[in-house]
Amino acid sequence: MYVILGASGNTGHVVAKTLLSRGKRVRAVGRSAAHLQPLAAQGAEIFIADVTDESALAKAFDQADSAYVMIPPNPTSSDFRAYQERVTDSIAAAARNAGLKNIVSLSSFGADKSSGTGPVVGLHNLEQKLNQLDANVLQLRAGYFMENTLPQVGAIRAMHSTVGPLRPDLKLPMIATQDIGAAAADLLTELKFNGKQTQELHGQRDLEYNEAATIIGNAIGRPKLGYVHAPDAQIRGSMVQMGMSDNFAGLIIEMAAALNSGHMRTLEPRSPRNTTPTPFETFVAQTFVPAYQQQVAA
Repeated sequence: MYVILGASGNTGHVVAKTLLSRGKRVRAVGRSAAHLQPLAAQGAEIFIADVTDESALAKAFDQADSAYVMIPPNPTSSDFRAYQERVTDSIAAAARNAGLKNIVSLSSFGADKSSGTGPVVGLHNLEQKLNQLDANVLQLRAGYFMENTLPQVGAIRAMHSTVGPLRPDLKLPMIATQDIGAAAADLLTELKFNGKQTQELHGQRDLEYNEAATIIGNAIGRPKLGYVHAPDAQIRGSMVQMGMSDNFAGLIIEMAAALNSGHMRTLEPRSPRNTTPTPFETFVAQTFVPAYQQQVAA
């Protein structure tokens, strides 16, 4: 039995669908039964639980050998780091009580650092807690999600440019979340990892925001689209206007500073092992352009 946390999310649903397609027994855990119904239709056992509820997670992990674990997003939290600690304490305790044998955990590059990386500090702590378990644990340190560019839809409409806190010339290991889910499913299928391990996923190639803006612009019919490196205060205010808490927005600004300075960076050289297939151009065509067109139509 495989237990998948965040089974209706960007990575978790790919993990669950892939394992189901391979004939594996899957228990899909999430907060909404409606969002999990597509997986139920494919044969998954549905389990509704709040990841901060240790007793509920212990039941979710019951009689399972392996699990995919992650911290679900909560950008409206007024104390996101405290939320992360509640989630990671709950996951670690439930996994210990259930006697899980194999765990693939969604982490991030930069999780080697214990401070100064915003929300990635919570992933560092998750890694530390899972590494104390009597289980085989693989920490999957993913790159910068391509989905992080989706808020640029609103920025383009409002400012006729892409905008952000990152240096325009900063090379980022951009990755499509579908590739993270596919990699996690392969690791859980093969179960070749032993002890405590980390593995980075760098995406198809490193990309600057300048280049990303050009790719987006060409795809939406704005070939002169550029990127503006805006002041932190402006970005923070914009994120709060989008619905994020001020606390969460501040952590994102801290992470951006860590990326800009090199404090947060990949540790593995790029290789076939950590390179994934989906180029940014494909993500833009399949995901960004429809989101942009939908907002324009609205």
